[in-house]
Formats: sequence, structure tokens, C-alpha cells
Amino acid sequence: MEIVTSWMREGIEQGLAQGKQSEALTIVTRQLNHQIGTLTPELQQRIEQLQLAQLEDLAEELLDFSEVADLEAWLQKISVE
Repeated sequence: MEIVTSWMREGIEQGLAQGKQSEALTIVTRQLNHQIGTLTPELQQRIEQLQLAQLEDLAEELLDFSEVADLEAWLQKISVE
């Protein structure tokens, strides 16, 4: 019975993590569209590939963005790190 319980717990944890990732992506995308305009499909795809911690960092950083170049520079910076 414990095997089933641990398996279920792991499934719930994965579901919660995916939900957090999805919600962070939705919020960041909406904020970016508001802050710098509609994103190109290429930029949207790059953002969709970010991990949750990176999305959280982007949510803070984007408050200082004034143009798409700011987002591109941020994405370039994190890809180098």
C-alpha cells in the first residue's frame, strides 16, 4: 500500500510543479505583452523553455524592460550563464 501512496504523492507533486510552471509562463507572457508589446513566436518559444526559477527571475527583471531588445539581452545573458 505504501508503494501506491508514494507513487500517488510523486504524481501529485509533479502535477503541482507543472501547474506552477504553466501559471508562471502565463503571467510572464501577459506582463511582457503589456510591457514591450506582442512577442514574436521565436521569443515566445524561448520563454516557454525557461525553468520555473528563470521565469520567476524574468517576472522581476521585465519590470525594467522598455523594449524587445531588453528581453533579448536578458535571454542572451541567461543562456551564457
